Amino acid sequence: MKVSDVMTTTPLTCDENDTLRTITEKMVMRRCGSVPVIDENGNLTGIVTIRDTMLPLYPNFGEYVHDAVHGRDFEEMEENYKRVLCMKVKEVMTPEPMSVSADESILKAASFMGLRNLRRMPVTEDGKLIGMVSIGDIARGLYIHQGV
Repeated sequence: MKVSDVMTTTPLTCDENDTLRTITEKMVMRRCGSVPVIDENGNLTGIVTIRDTMLPLYPNFGEYVHDAVHGRDFEEMEENYKRVLCMKVKEVMTPEPMSVSADESILKAASFMGLRNLRRMPVTEDGKLIGMVSIGDIARGLYIHQGV
């Protein structure tokens, strides 16, 4: 079975200049954990996850080491989210993410995803985004649609 048999062909996408507020609202409304970032030509330039939108809220390790008591002021962190929501996708995205081609075996795609601890991966053709594939897509393809 190929990735093209199970992938989503119309994934939610964003531009690197979109705000985190814009993309986070879309991710939450569509129950989507990651969104490919594309340029004006449809080329994959990055990927942004819900986790990426949350990390700017937390102090980094160095801040914890220097002030372990005040570094965990969760109310202050929550207040900081107003600033975080104005950030651009390009500030938090993973550039040049791993992708897979549509004609790749779903087990090979699952293997790549397992090695990198990914739940979703962009599907590209000549650098252009043509879809997304998730662990759930692969499981459905293997266990439900195969009739095993």
